[in-house]
Amino acid sequence: MDKKLKGQDVLLVREKGSSELNVAKMDKDGKVKQAKPDGENPDLLKIDKNGNILENFFENFMRQVKDPTRFEFFRVPAEKFKEVVQKLQDAFKNPEKSENKAFIDLHRIDTEDFLKKQGQTQAQPQAQTSEKSYAISPELVHWDKLEKFGITREFLEKSGNLEKMLDHRKTDLTPVSIRIDDETTLRTDARFSLRKQQDGTFVPAAHPIRHKPDLERPYFGVTFSEENKKSLLTNGNLGRTVEVEFRQGEKTPIFLSLDKLTNELVAFRADKVIVPEKIKGVELNEQQRKELSEGKAKSRTTDKGTFKRLFAEKN
Repeated sequence: MDKKLKGQDVLLVREKGSSELNVAKMDKDGKVKQAKPDGENPDLLKIDKNGNILENFFENFMRQVKDPTRFEFFRVPAEKFKEVVQKLQDAFKNPEKSENKAFIDLHRIDTEDFLKKQGQTQAQPQAQTSEKSYAISPELVHWDKLEKFGITREFLEKSGNLEKMLDHRKTDLTPVSIRIDDETTLRTDARFSLRKQQDGTFVPAAHPIRHKPDLERPYFGVTFSEENKKSLLTNGNLGRTVEVEFRQGEKTPIFLSLDKLTNELVAFRADKVIVPEKIKGVELNEQQRKELSEGKAKSRTTDKGTFKRLFAEKN
């Protein structure tokens, strides 16, 4: 198997009661499909460990399927795709057997959160859904500047990325096509966000994939020690707040993390962080909330995973 598949998973779907697994696919317009798991199809839906592609798929799936509860989803390592698919299909023949049940549960994806979101959306009146308000008004965005990258507003809406941009988030990795001259076109992948201008309007900002993070150069006055570099590369964040100098003489406390899709350093102002009382259904005590607000990923009361979940969506 190609070395590029290491660290990636493939998304599988099964109709409840069936022993047949299919590969879950989604085309560039956000339409979800199923295909036989032959393992050779280049359109297999690869899922990285950040879950952005997975979330995008389920958002589209829940909108398009009348009864999503009829289906179960599983993720298997891409480099062991055929082997694990065969073992899963064998386990479905006798799912009550303890070792089979354990193997199925190991690869099963819990879709409860996605179903809850879908239920909340459907419970809203149609008028509210069609006139949804965003943090950024679409009328304030220079959409024509986005088209220079070969991307339209309609494409973002179909792929589920429009809402992310208008809520101050980045899109998923999106194909970019920049025409340089009559014979040359630059093609790559990038994430996009919106950047506010002095006149109150917004322009698209591209976040292309970098070969590797640039940790040798100071970041607005912050120099990275070897320990800092290791934390960013291993955990995706520094695990603490740092003070940067976006403006000369003005110190700003920030959380600094690494966008693992693009290898870009991402700053988030510490005074803008609101720590919730619960994360993934787990209630946090006062000490845990205090430590999270200070960016302490490794502490005696707060595990590293909780910290990463809290700030993952900021990227």
